[in-house]
Amino acid sequence: MTGEPVAVLSEDEHRRVWGRFYEEFDFRPSMSPFKWPAIKEPSASVTWSLDSLPDGEPYEPSDHLVGAVKRGLTSCVGPQGTLFALDWQHTSYRFAPHEVGGPGQQRWPLSAYPDGDYYIYLSEDFRTGSFGHPWEHSICLFGEELLEAVSTEIDKVLGPPIRRPGK
Repeated sequence: MTGEPVAVLSEDEHRRVWGRFYEEFDFRPSMSPFKWPAIKEPSASVTWSLDSLPDGEPYEPSDHLVGAVKRGLTSCVGPQGTLFALDWQHTSYRFAPHEVGGPGQQRWPLSAYPDGDYYIYLSEDFRTGSFGHPWEHSICLFGEELLEAVSTEIDKVLGPPIRRPGK
């Protein structure tokens, strides 16, 4: 990190991180349901539909979902850890989750909720994260530690998953 809690990825790092994501997750962006899921979901993953969330107000269920994902990811990376926040076809970031989102701190870059684009949070080792699919209207969480930390809470907000380990 550059000493800042949120840093825009340089062009070289942007290419490297996205290239690795495309390769490791077999990323296939598409609006076609026949091509979903858009990634090869890891063996330790669960995917939920976002269709149960209300459009517009009240925002509490959406805020609860986003908060749970943030808390889970923060707990998984440790106090000195960083995450990537990837926004397909847009600026992407590296950030320190323990140093953002609180009073007087910068906001988290992006959101776990895919608002018109693929939004992805990834640990530096790519083992833990979230993949928000804007057209399937879903969120996939992966990594055993993250799933253990938030699955029950996400089930309460979104209902039962639509897929487990990509099936």
